[in-house]
Amino acid sequence: MSRRLASLALAVAMTAGACAPRYVASDYTLAQQAGPYRLASGDRLRVIVFGQDNLSNIYAVDGSGRISMPLIDTVEVQGRTTQELEKAIEAKLRGGFLREPKVSVEVDTYRPFFVLGEVTNSGQFPYVNGMTVQTAVAIAGGFTPRGQRAYAEVTRQVEDQLVTASVPITYPVQPGDTIVIKERWF
Repeated sequence: MSRRLASLALAVAMTAGACAPRYVASDYTLAQQAGPYRLASGDRLRVIVFGQDNLSNIYAVDGSGRISMPLIDTVEVQGRTTQELEKAIEAKLRGGFLREPKVSVEVDTYRPFFVLGEVTNSGQFPYVNGMTVQTAVAIAGGFTPRGQRAYAEVTRQVEDQLVTASVPITYPVQPGDTIVIKERWF
């Protein structure tokens, strides 16, 4: 039964593929949904060291993926979750500065996303939780009259690689994504 269903689905996809945009289902789709948010350059972090007001502050992640804090100098942030960063800061503070440090890390401002192509205002925009490609286009001023309204190309950093895929307009956007709206032909 499942073999018949697979054959039917393939036939429908091949027929529809001739006249509709093709959405690439790949590891890119799985990577979007797998795991917690990973920090990177451009993020701004609120770090709270309980009982240490002079260490608690908002820190910007620099181009090399680090933050610089008093006493402990630089801390590697790139690719870590906020929980992993909390543990790393606590370990550095425990190394001769504080006996039992308690650290909280949260994202204050996510890195921006980018919209290019057939939109009214291409550029860089602040990320908002829960965004889709469609809401990103709305933030960029909407489609131009020639803009493809069914799908977009999204480029994302996945495990130290840039991956580009054609996705439906309802696809979730993540901080740092680059969205390209292509020109439609008719």
